[in-house]
Amino acid sequence: MSGLDFLWISENNNGGFGFPLKYQKMTKKMRSLESLLRDSMPSNSKEACWRPPVDIYRAGPAWLVKFDLAGVRKEDIQVVLDGNRLTVRGVRRDMTILDGQRAYSMEIAYNQFERTVEFPTSIESGRFASDYRDGMFLLTITPNKE
Repeated sequence: MSGLDFLWISENNNGGFGFPLKYQKMTKKMRSLESLLRDSMPSNSKEACWRPPVDIYRAGPAWLVKFDLAGVRKEDIQVVLDGNRLTVRGVRRDMTILDGQRAYSMEIAYNQFERTVEFPTSIESGRFASDYRDGMFLLTITPNKE
């Protein structure tokens, strides 16, 4: 499942969706848009289930990047640098499922995640410090002076 999956209303017996025709046409357009977006994504992003929110701050020459990763173990986080791109990926696992337990309602995204942030200049050769507290993954990036 990708982060672009939508919940579609199933068709009724007469081939419609139980909505006026203009909404049926809109639903078909949304399906086309979903397909277009999924096909335009890089192949490694298609496997990511969710994208964590991120806040980016500038403090003098340094950057502070905060990822909301509540419930993710520190050892399940991977950081990848490529020029001016920072990618954080990993997995959030549901550790509380018991035998015979069935979900009644699920709003929390589990599975793989990935988020890429682009900076105006290369950050690859900078200094990095990371901290993980209270579900927030913090990266401080200080680019080397050129």
